[in-house]
Amino acid sequence: MSTAQDSITELARQVGPDRPVLIAGATASGKSALALAIAEASGGVIVNADALQVFENWRVVTARPSADDEARAPHLLYGHIPGDQDYSVGHWLREVAPILQGTKRPIIVGGTGLNLTALTEGLADIPLTPPAIRKEGEARFAEGGLPALLGDLDPDTLARIDTRNPARVARAWEVQHTTGRGLASWQDDTPPPLLPLSSACAFHLDAERDWLRDRIERRFDIMLDEGALEEAHQNLATWNPKAPSSKAIGAPELIAHLQGQMSLDEARQAAIIASQQYAKRQRTWFRKRMRNWQVIPLGTDH
Repeated sequence: MSTAQDSITELARQVGPDRPVLIAGATASGKSALALAIAEASGGVIVNADALQVFENWRVVTARPSADDEARAPHLLYGHIPGDQDYSVGHWLREVAPILQGTKRPIIVGGTGLNLTALTEGLADIPLTPPAIRKEGEARFAEGGLPALLGDLDPDTLARIDTRNPARVARAWEVQHTTGRGLASWQDDTPPPLLPLSSACAFHLDAERDWLRDRIERRFDIMLDEGALEEAHQNLATWNPKAPSSKAIGAPELIAHLQGQMSLDEARQAAIIASQQYAKRQRTWFRKRMRNWQVIPLGTDH
């Protein structure tokens, strides 16, 4: 049986230099290694599509490419956003647009599926939600639960969203109250994509569950060896659990350890479990939404 590295090396040799490349996959599936192999084999600039690797304050915990990797090929949109600053898929698309027009072939890699589907399918240009409206929605939800928000939504939006998902319902409610239009109406006016799937080489690294779970566990131990706890120390004084960058898996757990709430081993176990659960959600989402991408199977059951 070939190893994951063998698969990456062979795939990289097959990718020509003339088309943009898209690489999706669950956390720890080897996306960055494939992107670097392609860049070294046929040229290009590696572009981050991960929603958390944009933040400057968590490099090790978010598994951003190392300084050595960055020296081997150009990398863009990594670690350039302050950890307390909002950064949405709309922000990301606006930064990607000029890169697509640049002279170097982009190799766009990440585990944030929404970024990649927005890039290849288009994204409605919905105005940002004012903080006051977001707070009103949070207050309504706290008082009356999902029914307090669902009652304000139009029928088309209700038919389209997951009405049991609080985040999706809250987003639809915020759009309705910010713009006076339902989310479904905005989605129906979605502009053409910046990079149609037909114009790119699109790969989905589809990892077998147990193979991926083992890699996630090993990778977190490597993170600890490479300074994840020291990185948490650097973030401790300014830690805010509501900051956008605080969603990085491993960050809350290591901070909790530093605050005396759990042992390092308990923090390690909690972070590994959270990462494995996240990978499960990613695998499900990618398999549903990326059926037209070239699947690269990884693991023992393929």
